[in-house]
Amino acid sequence: MIRVKKIVLWFMSTVTVVVLLFGYHTSTSSTAVASAQSSAVAPVTSGAGTSSGSSSGSSTSGTSTSTTFTGDSASTRWGPVQVEITVAGGTVTDVSVVDYPDGNGKDRQINARALPVLVQETLDAQSADIDMVSGATVTSDGYVESLQSALDQAGL
Repeated sequence: MIRVKKIVLWFMSTVTVVVLLFGYHTSTSSTAVASAQSSAVAPVTSGAGTSSGSSSGSSTSGTSTSTTFTGDSASTRWGPVQVEITVAGGTVTDVSVVDYPDGNGKDRQINARALPVLVQETLDAQSADIDMVSGATVTSDGYVESLQSALDQAGL
């Protein structure tokens, strides 16, 4: 009788593990998930307009002039990260991430969550002294490195 209970327990455990393994969805298992994640990455700016270059021209809005500075591209393990800031009156008014890892579904998923947080932290702190995003340490490190470069160009 005890031997039958052990066999039943072993069988049920094996069935449970097999069901869990087949139910696990990887980042490459669904193109619908990847496309949904890809569209979620778009809001990585805090305002409108982007431009490229080391430091771009200025535009007038009201009585203050804003200037855009593009930080150096930070090379990370998963790909380059590059940040662009807009400064008006000595204050960072806009941040956009012009380059970031997006080579696979996992990259897109992580950055869709992490980049808006990093942008908001930058606007709140007005410096590169911001917290890392858990689960996106590599991207966060590259972001801070490029951000500091842009802030240095702006003299902030």
